[in-house]
Amino acid sequence: MKIKLNRDKINKSIKILIILTLSFVIFLYLNKRFSFFIPCPIHKILHIYCPGCGITRMILSILKLDFYKAFKFNPLMFILLPFFIWYYSIYYYNWIQDKTFKINKNIWNVLLVISIIFMILRNIPAFNFLAPQ
Repeated sequence: MKIKLNRDKINKSIKILIILTLSFVIFLYLNKRFSFFIPCPIHKILHIYCPGCGITRMILSILKLDFYKAFKFNPLMFILLPFFIWYYSIYYYNWIQDKTFKINKNIWNVLLVISIIFMILRNIPAFNFLAPQ
């Protein structure tokens, strides 16, 4: 069985990957040099932690192989990271073959509900261990 790949999409993907990699390296360099983080607009305006608060520090901790600290910054996204890597890998693989790949809408709805519950819990004082630390 021969797999048909769309060469234009592969070339486009390589260009995008190079741009994203360079942007990420520049971000890492600037972050190490000037120690800045992208502030969460929800936390800045509403003073509550959204489901994504702590993701930047989580990713930087993962890059340093400090998984304990990464988990403490954002437990939900740390747990969901393998799912998103799997999903986007399969999505990309199908995209370059000009096929479609979709996950059942109910799975996305469940992830949305879990994210909302996580956001509510991490803003309750009794669950302050869920806040980015």
